[in-house]
Amino acid sequence: MGLTIERVSKVYNGKVWALKQFSLELGPGVLGLLGPNGAGKTTLMRILATITRATEGRVTWNGVDTGCSPDALRAELGYLPQDFGVYPNLNADEFLQYLAAVRGLAGRPARRRIDDLLEVVNLLEARKRPLGSFSAGMKQRIGIAQALLNDPKLLIVDEPTAGLDPEERVHFRNLLSELAGHRVVILSTHIVSDVEATATQVAVISHGRLVTHTSPEALLKSVAGKVWEWVIPSSALAKVKESFLLSAAIRRSDGVHVRVVAEESPHPDAAPIPPTLEDAYLDCISAYREAAAT
Repeated sequence: MGLTIERVSKVYNGKVWALKQFSLELGPGVLGLLGPNGAGKTTLMRILATITRATEGRVTWNGVDTGCSPDALRAELGYLPQDFGVYPNLNADEFLQYLAAVRGLAGRPARRRIDDLLEVVNLLEARKRPLGSFSAGMKQRIGIAQALLNDPKLLIVDEPTAGLDPEERVHFRNLLSELAGHRVVILSTHIVSDVEATATQVAVISHGRLVTHTSPEALLKSVAGKVWEWVIPSSALAKVKESFLLSAAIRRSDGVHVRVVAEESPHPDAAPIPPTLEDAYLDCISAYREAAAT
């Protein structure tokens, strides 16, 4: 079981390249697709979900070209888009039953599957409420449930934790990890902590191009010994931002605790600290932008 992306490009209006020569090969596990807003993540997800056609290149699922034969993938696909809409007058049960019927699921198996999924996303007690009365987080959870209706082999989720409170986010992260054993799961997000908690692989995208594809551990090693922290007065924060790659600034009673990524100690008072995936991601994006500018 595998998904292969071969030199995929997408151009809009004949001049705006959302993706350019993007290649990736994936097997079972969770891929965290990280990139800033506008990097091309959603365009890539829509191509993988067979909603948008690539301008160049191709995508294959188990060796079958999804551009020529999309149904082979669609039968095994679960997709939660970034902008997920619901029918406000339907309740959760009705909505999932309707989508199950569209996907060829019916009768007792469909009802059992819906019951199980409503329990998984913690919406059993709200199953008879109209979706129009749901909070943003509840709608997102229904979106997760519909993506899992057909027990997909390929699960694509685009910014899935948007609107979720901290407890719901942790629950969703745990769910993704549990689902990943025999599936290809693609988590597209700009929230590094979601990737840090779930991903077995990380791909970083910027300006429509693949910057790196590696393990979280390897990405962390790339900034080992390059992350520093020290305390500065608030008045010095602007200068630090100009001079260094700043990954965090936390105001406390003794001043601003700044965290920067730098090859050498940025200040006599700076102490080296263990890197996080966010440090590594920021360093990776910064290095790519510097290289592209030269």
